[in-house]
Amino acid sequence: MSLEDHAGDIVFKARKALGISLGEVATAGSVTEDALEAFEEDGKAPAAMRWNAVAERLGLDPAKLKAVAEGWEPAPVELSRWRELRMITTEQGMAVNCFLAWDPETREAALFDTGWDARPVLQLAEDNDLVLTDLFVTHSHGDHIADIRGVRQRFPDIRLHSGMEAAPAAQRVSQGEVFGVGRLEVTARLTPGHADDGVTYVVDGFPGGAPGAAVVGDVIFAGSMGGHHRSPELARSKAREEILSLPETTLVCPGHGPLCTVREANDWIPFL
Repeated sequence: MSLEDHAGDIVFKARKALGISLGEVATAGSVTEDALEAFEEDGKAPAAMRWNAVAERLGLDPAKLKAVAEGWEPAPVELSRWRELRMITTEQGMAVNCFLAWDPETREAALFDTGWDARPVLQLAEDNDLVLTDLFVTHSHGDHIADIRGVRQRFPDIRLHSGMEAAPAAQRVSQGEVFGVGRLEVTARLTPGHADDGVTYVVDGFPGGAPGAAVVGDVIFAGSMGGHHRSPELARSKAREEILSLPETTLVCPGHGPLCTVREANDWIPFL
């Protein structure tokens, strides 16, 4: 699976978040506006671009940005180590990940977001004789919660958890709140920035000693972050405090793009 964002996407996101014009960044990078615009579209950097100057103007790490431009990717993850964790990707104009985790003894399962279409998740639950007891929403953007109705039709007693202020009180999570799904423990960490209601869920207790997994929504991706045009500093600080502070072997499960680890997130996201 390719990265969600190429280097041009990162520059575009950073520029828009800071409200900086195309011309200003082009001048800093000693390239034409047309060349910079093409770079933002396709990720192919102009040969003469001054990386350090562009990165400094946008508050990005130049070495990390250049590494992404030169083809950096996270190390492949052998997901079988997490025997009771699955990533399900559905596509409707863009690909979106959701995640299913369960206790192998009780067969109780937690779903994190629904993606565009929950039917593959429901089939996976049926194939593994699972009962979905909890649905954890990372944020309320439509591509992540498009099929809540389908999940609730199949599992009407499922408990819904989210950071939405408009949600019923029983469904709203609080910072550090812990939920049990069989022997798994799911801890909510509030991560607004990309979305006001953003929540990261850290799952611990996988059999066999597998590290914890952080389901982060669009807070961070492998090599990038979600768009955060209104509050870039809030998004960055929450990513550092609530995700990058986790053990470096923690598996990062983003809403788009490939899996990575906290170590890789710390080492390779240009925004951080």
